[in-house]
Amino acid sequence: MTGFIALAVIGALAFGAMVLLRLPRLVWSFAGAALFLGAAGYAWQGRPALAAAPAKPTANPVAVEPESIALRERLMGRFTADTAYLVASDAMLRAGDRRAAAQVVLGGVRAIPQSFILWTQLGTNLAIHDGDQMSPAAKLAFGRAMHLAPEHPGPPYYAALAYIRAGDLPAARRLLARAVSLSREGTEYRRQLAGQLIVLDRYMAAVEQAGR
Repeated sequence: MTGFIALAVIGALAFGAMVLLRLPRLVWSFAGAALFLGAAGYAWQGRPALAAAPAKPTANPVAVEPESIALRERLMGRFTADTAYLVASDAMLRAGDRRAAAQVVLGGVRAIPQSFILWTQLGTNLAIHDGDQMSPAAKLAFGRAMHLAPEHPGPPYYAALAYIRAGDLPAARRLLARAVSLSREGTEYRRQLAGQLIVLDRYMAAVEQAGR
């Protein structure tokens, strides 16, 4: 009821303002129509008795750290036709639109079907979209990437990260070890991947020790 009273007060104030300002009758008709439409909409959808609550964001952003992008560029390269889709995917993930992130990379795969880089990113995005689970679609995408580039460390590395997020540490460990073995000696990214493997081994050992 309070909402309707407020609406009536607003209407009265608007009418009084038009009288005081001596506005033309034509303006009165426009203002009256606007007030009538507003009142009709409020009567149809207004819920004045509903308790107030702070707005909650619907998006759930996915962190895409600069360090992760730098490592990806060392592994996959940069400024290629493939990486243009990766940049768009990063933006979608940061915005929390997991579906759009998967779709934009899927469009890239259709345009460049032999790109192991895009198949790898598609596997990552599908796993994220499916609640950080290694879904059959994500497995298929990673499998395709490894088939296209069996000697490249990128596909097994990102598949390992997806398995870590899914909680399957043994599978992650096997793939991460494979990525390290495929990495070129003396490179910065090999040192980074080897360091991550050491951390994972220590964590798994601690979990096993705690379970005894």
